[in-house]
Amino acid sequence: MNRVERLVSVAKKDSRRIIGLMSGTSLDAIDAAMVVIRGHGADAEIELEHFRSFPFPQKIRGAVSDLFRPERARVDQICRYDFILGELFAAAVLRLCEETKTKPAKVDLVAAAGQTIWHDPEPVVVQADVAWIDHPIETRSTFAIGQSAVIAERTGIITIGDLRVRDVAAGGQGAPLVPYFDWVLLRHKKRGRCIQNIGGIGNVTYIPPNGTWDDVIAFDTGPGNMIIDELAYVMTNGKQTFDVDGTLAASGHVHEDLLQTWMADPYFTKAPPKTTGRELFGAQFARRIRAESNGVSPEDLIATATALTAESIARAYRDFIADRGPIDEVLLAGGGANNPTLVQMLRVRMPKADIKKYTASEAKEAMAMAMIANDSVAGMHTNVAGATGGRPTVLGKICL
Repeated sequence: MNRVERLVSVAKKDSRRIIGLMSGTSLDAIDAAMVVIRGHGADAEIELEHFRSFPFPQKIRGAVSDLFRPERARVDQICRYDFILGELFAAAVLRLCEETKTKPAKVDLVAAAGQTIWHDPEPVVVQADVAWIDHPIETRSTFAIGQSAVIAERTGIITIGDLRVRDVAAGGQGAPLVPYFDWVLLRHKKRGRCIQNIGGIGNVTYIPPNGTWDDVIAFDTGPGNMIIDELAYVMTNGKQTFDVDGTLAASGHVHEDLLQTWMADPYFTKAPPKTTGRELFGAQFARRIRAESNGVSPEDLIATATALTAESIARAYRDFIADRGPIDEVLLAGGGANNPTLVQMLRVRMPKADIKKYTASEAKEAMAMAMIANDSVAGMHTNVAGATGGRPTVLGKICL
């Protein structure tokens, strides 16, 4: 069986074993989920077999962090770390196989969105100025590293990579991608659900009661853990890369004047579809608010940054979701779901919603990547127009 025949065979199977990989804006770890998915589309069933979160090697994390900053990123480093991260992703796949005593040949697909280093979802127009192009070039852009060709070569497993870019080519924001997974698995006949991921950036999927594919809306609510993480790192002189159990925020007080100043950022009033990232709410934002907050203790600054995440989520629900249907449940996923101080701030701001942690919280986004790959090999559309704004399309690049 040649590789193309193998791909066709995988697509036609009743079920597929897939390893989904996710590396988020926090750049703290590579999340790897081994799942078995039966069927395709709305009736698919997914079983989580194993999940591991592999910490980034510190030197590589620091080098990749530099790539997020245009004034420090160099094209040779971007090229090099595209392949280095491919090696890391491949190593995570092979280690997951080793831990589960699963031969790589028994894994049908690897799904990898890559590590986004720059995200520019606003349209840009460029004049071509050549006779053979009779129109201006208008495009959005996003760029992730973690070469899927390396993953396929090292593991021998068909790899579906670079999952965001086809949606951008189709006029979308390239994110969030998880709403497809959310709608397939978490829609409910009687309850309106917000599925809120709190990673480096916060994003929400809203599915009204008995919601159809066209009823789904999803967007980035704003900062998740990214600003908190940066402040915790500085406050502890590098001993902590995040606020463990929300204890730093719990020891401080929220400065309402600062909170309202930060909430005046135009992103929060922009209507969906919308996405954001490190470019807006990353280290630069954290450095700026430290500089502008003379006299505010580090504990108070972290408490206020935590309140910013909670307030931006609650306000997004009020402004962009409440008129679409009831919010009966809020299912929390991502690292922020493990921060009791942040969760309590959310409960105070949304007293009528049943806020609880999603069962497979840490694994959810990696599982979502696997679900996209599962249906992409069947030629199915897996981007949600109400999330990205893109035309329906098949996501990912296939490396045989």
